Amino acid sequence: MDGNHRLLEHERLQMERIRELDMEELEIEEVDVDFDSSSDDDDDGIPSERGDGGAGQYGGFTFDTCLASLHTYLGEVDATQGRMIFLDGGAIFTLPMFYLEGVVLFPEATLPLRVVQRRFKAAVERALNQTDAPYTIGVVRVYRSSDGLRLCCPTIGTTAEIRQYRRLDDGSLNVVARGQQRFRIRRRWIDVEGTPCAEVQIIQEDVPLRIPKDAFGQLAAVYNWSKCTPSHAESSSVSLSKRQGFEDAESDWECMSATSTFSDSSTMDTRTPTDSPCRYERFDALSSSDEDSMPGHASRLRESYLNKLGGSGQSHDRLSENDSMKSDLAGALPSGRVPIKSAGSFVPTRLKWSHKAPMAFWPHWVYQMYDSYALAQKAADLWKQIIRMPSMDNLVTKPDLLSFHMASKLPMSEATRQELLEIDGVSYRLRREIQLLKSFDLIRCKTCQSVIARRSDMLVMSSDGPLNAYVNPHGFVHEVITVYNANGLALQGRPDKAHSWFPGYAWTITYCASCESNIGWLFTARKKNLLPRSFWGIRSSQVKDSEC
Repeated sequence: MDGNHRLLEHERLQMERIRELDMEELEIEEVDVDFDSSSDDDDDGIPSERGDGGAGQYGGFTFDTCLASLHTYLGEVDATQGRMIFLDGGAIFTLPMFYLEGVVLFPEATLPLRVVQRRFKAAVERALNQTDAPYTIGVVRVYRSSDGLRLCCPTIGTTAEIRQYRRLDDGSLNVVARGQQRFRIRRRWIDVEGTPCAEVQIIQEDVPLRIPKDAFGQLAAVYNWSKCTPSHAESSSVSLSKRQGFEDAESDWECMSATSTFSDSSTMDTRTPTDSPCRYERFDALSSSDEDSMPGHASRLRESYLNKLGGSGQSHDRLSENDSMKSDLAGALPSGRVPIKSAGSFVPTRLKWSHKAPMAFWPHWVYQMYDSYALAQKAADLWKQIIRMPSMDNLVTKPDLLSFHMASKLPMSEATRQELLEIDGVSYRLRREIQLLKSFDLIRCKTCQSVIARRSDMLVMSSDGPLNAYVNPHGFVHEVITVYNANGLALQGRPDKAHSWFPGYAWTITYCASCESNIGWLFTARKKNLLPRSFWGIRSSQVKDSEC
């Protein structure tokens, strides 16, 4: 209920912001006219071919990125009464369908629509009046076959809840919908009113996996026979503050995991980690005189430890592996010291598990491949390093939502994102996203393979991320990747301010100079203080991804 309330409040603030923008446009209209007619403005008429936008290393940024996510070009829309309609996994429903070229809708993503075709208007009317799944439509990406003669339709799509809409005088509708759940199409048809319909089955999403806590036990302390002192997986040179830092990281990991099925004794062991200060004090108090008074104590302790690991030979190999892991990690850092604050959570996690005794057949790295929480943290760190905005950190504890949110924002082709939509399993989807992020470098024309832009040219012009869906007055929805610099593109026509997706910017159609394919648009600022001065919008349907 709290989440629903926050969404309602967010949409109310959006409506107020749209009204404020309408008033601002009226106030500055005269200023814009004077600016457009200025003879000394270098972007009057033909925009700059380079289009670096002033948003590079020496540029600035004054554009309010929240404006693009509001879709103010649709005008004022009315909120619907239905909210957060979640359907049971495995349930079968009949839904009115939207088959869209160049669009892959994910759960929680926003989809703007301008409904002008009669069949789609009938689909909206049916969704507004149906009782089984009120205000809900099905959205599926369609694409043309290799010969371009027919449309192909995948079987996996996403339900979308109509959140806002407005009927216009010409009979068309402006709609803002939000993705909800994945479904699988069972059959499709056109009803007597011309409405595209389908029988769909809601996909039951799996629960994010985590490493079972009882798969790895607490590693006992082992005597250093040369010094007659206990040896731990962590070097004694590490300061108390650093040990406490690792404990904090371990606590964070525990918060993301479910309660364990440990026995009482195992739980007690878990409460006292090997790098705990109290355990150091207890073993330091054991002097050589104490050992003399307890003959054979050290030998019995060593035997107990070896038996716990499952045999002397096997435990020796595991100890050697742990020592090697520790030396590799220490050797990669100055003076063998491990910093607390580092990129991601790799160091604390690795040290945490380096002194855990395996109690299962598979080693820790195998479990980590399927740990949705560890994968979510790794994906969020890569996103921060490569894409930068928006931050994914607040979704790390919700790997399922993060996997969908990241997939909807990846600046890649629609075919790649359709692949992500069809993946069942949170860990599998996150692993594929990590692979894609690592390989992402160039944006190429799908037709001729020429390089259009590079990863370093990425520019986030919307608070929703570097890729977003926008709709034009004719009802065509385009998913657009924004970059501040592009190569090999030619312009057609003059800048047009009408129906601009980015308030304050005019758009010009762009083509690939090599193959003459329609690539997207160049957006140029029409206000004096607006930065960047220009940027490019690349259609994701015209992009070929890097090989990976």
